[in-house]
Amino acid sequence: MRRDTFLKSLAALAAAGSLPLTAKAATNLKMMIPANPGGGWDSTGRALGKAIMDAKGADTVQYENKGGAAGVIGLAQFANASKGDPNAMMVMGAVMLGGIIGGKPQVGLDKVTPIARLTSEYNVYVVPANSPFKTMKDVVEQMKKDPGSVTWGGGSKGSTEHIASSMLARNVGVDPKKVNYVAFRGGGEAVAAILGGNVKVGGSGYSEFAEYIAAGKMRAIGVTSEKRLPGINVPTLKEQGYDVVLGNWRGVYGAPGITPAQRTALTDIIIKATKSKAWAEALEKNGWMPAVLTGKAFDDFVDNEFASLRGTMHLAGML
Repeated sequence: MRRDTFLKSLAALAAAGSLPLTAKAATNLKMMIPANPGGGWDSTGRALGKAIMDAKGADTVQYENKGGAAGVIGLAQFANASKGDPNAMMVMGAVMLGGIIGGKPQVGLDKVTPIARLTSEYNVYVVPANSPFKTMKDVVEQMKKDPGSVTWGGGSKGSTEHIASSMLARNVGVDPKKVNYVAFRGGGEAVAAILGGNVKVGGSGYSEFAEYIAAGKMRAIGVTSEKRLPGINVPTLKEQGYDVVLGNWRGVYGAPGITPAQRTALTDIIIKATKSKAWAEALEKNGWMPAVLTGKAFDDFVDNEFASLRGTMHLAGML
């Protein structure tokens, strides 16, 4: 085919809207981050955007933060404003599933398009460096005396750190409904509250607290993993005698109404991004564990996670 004929063919395909996403020039991807700046979803979304550009999957990535209700507010906005947009993505994860189960919103994940799971991690609980609580045992003893006196701070209601604190309460004989949990729209707000002493115990992914732990401003007193995390000398809740193990994960969804071919194109962009140098650096910097899952395997994983989290929240007295 002659070059001029080939270029005319590309122009015709683009005009008809059938040119593959990955073949378009000057692609601008839009990334909905359903949380305020400074938290896990924010850092994941921006690291992913950088990796996408590093892998030449897009020329630019435009970010929008919309926090609240465990990501459900951002989900609703994304679903309503991005219908059929093959260049739109939204960060999500286990926290959003908990928010949907607990809040029963009108717009759920069934309205948007699954693309990929990206990472997995566990939550760590921290206290300010000057806290009288030296261990999780100290926290538990105080919670047994007066549950309301121990304020727990973290992500939105229904987040994994909220669920884990309720599981801990139930495990030690405290009514989970008496857990004094303070929800924040973003990690930045939670960090400020912890450092300012406005909450007694903070919970989130280790990556959000790592710099403050390293600087001696926070003290880590427990992690929700089965075994101690590599390179992180923090005792698990389980080894301290509390049967609380709960993982967290993050992923991305596409807009409602995109075609199977457009879903495949977005999936390809994500897969290439996760093989980039920028993504490898983000994993190492944040202590994220790679957990890429796409296609039907990801669809099934989300379905199973809904069932598992619903059971966990019920046992924790949250439903």
